[in-house]
Amino acid sequence: MSLDTVSTALSHGGVQGVYRHQSSATDTDMTFAVFVPPHEAGTKLPVLFYLSGLTCTHANVTDKGEYRAACVEHGVILVAPDTSPRGEGVADDPAWDMGQGAGFYVDATQAPWAGHFAMRSYVEDELPAIVAEHFPVDMARQGIFGHSMGGHGALTVALRSPGRFRSTSAFAPISSPLHCPWGDKALTGYLGPDRAAWRPYDACALIDDGARLPDLLVDQGTADSFLAEQLKPELLLQACERAGIPATIRMQPGYDHSYLFISSFMADHVRWHAERLYA
Repeated sequence: MSLDTVSTALSHGGVQGVYRHQSSATDTDMTFAVFVPPHEAGTKLPVLFYLSGLTCTHANVTDKGEYRAACVEHGVILVAPDTSPRGEGVADDPAWDMGQGAGFYVDATQAPWAGHFAMRSYVEDELPAIVAEHFPVDMARQGIFGHSMGGHGALTVALRSPGRFRSTSAFAPISSPLHCPWGDKALTGYLGPDRAAWRPYDACALIDDGARLPDLLVDQGTADSFLAEQLKPELLLQACERAGIPATIRMQPGYDHSYLFISSFMADHVRWHAERLYA
């Protein structure tokens, strides 16, 4: 699979790159960022996939996530894809919480979205294959995390992929799209009104249906304006407790939903993942 380099730059001794390729999953060009820390020639490193939230591209975490020093310290590659297909002919919506920038990591089945919005297939299958081909990654040591809509994506991808990810964490995830306005709107639009078809895209439903993780780390700000209506971490904690999944859900006093929050705890998440990726 061919890959075009958009840009590269040195940071903390490693290489921060942005890359573009033609996606068979979305039938569009897709862009993603990869940070490769310094390493000995021939060495393969663990890889950590980061999924971004509503309105974001790869650039939000690349510019504001403050992960590179931690990735160098712990020897972890970080991959950050875009949040949706984009471009001429790709369906969109005037609202910021639907359409381009808001793919919700689903494979859409409904018009006008089904032609391009296959983010589940992209992040689960196509992107990892491209990363494995072009970068020095050890695909036996994968972790995944994300923010908000991307936290929802990380949780559901990991829960649908037993044994694939050694570590899963999230910042302020949408814990149960079945029980919030963002989920009602997006999943109805992308998947149709049959709520049974939504269950593979709801972390709490997946856990109740038998999916498991070895453990889980979540950070959530108490001053997050989306906390009560959209994010509902208590539902995720309850689902983990019912299933016996060890879950650390840390309510961080005074923090909001922004990258000022994410960057405050990013290094701790990278460290937490590295402990499991190198175990």
